[in-house]
Amino acid sequence: MNKWLELILGVILLVGVVALVFPGMPMQSWGYAAWTVLKGGLTWIVAITGLVLIILGISEIKG
Repeated sequence: MNKWLELILGVILLVGVVALVFPGMPMQSWGYAAWTVLKGGLTWIVAITGLVLIILGISEIKG
């Protein structure tokens, strides 16, 4: 993968997690189980993927 593409994609994923989850979303129409899965698993997967892409991009820039 291109080093700049990895960096940009990683930053977009991390900013997306922060923008969507932390301020809160209207959850009145969602079920409790769906909200729990979204908060827990999906959020961590996206955040870790973003961090990995940022680390890979930085390591390719150095190399």
